[in-house]
Amino acid sequence: MAPHVEDVSLEGEQLHLKASVPSKVVLNRVWDAIKSVDASFADLHHEITNTGGDEQSYTIASGTTSSKISKLFYGNANKYNEIAKANGIENPDKISAGQTINIPALG
Repeated sequence: MAPHVEDVSLEGEQLHLKASVPSKVVLNRVWDAIKSVDASFADLHHEITNTGGDEQSYTIASGTTSSKISKLFYGNANKYNEIAKANGIENPDKISAGQTINIPALG
């Protein structure tokens, strides 16, 4: 399931955002993006719900590296060891196209 935006509208001086995301991993990434614009998010009234669990499944595409996956989900290319550990991957450089892994939510 992909993120889904249900409503974006103005409520007085605030932006109203109603959306759903498939996991805590994606929810955390959305919050990172919101906070990069306005750390206090004072101009935002949000209703963002997690419709899944903590982890996000991901199928590796050709040419994708562990650090690219880490950057995509965490905004930091250096968190690839957490992904490898959560999936029992001994060497993060040894991932294969077509392989499905779980991206863990980080504390």
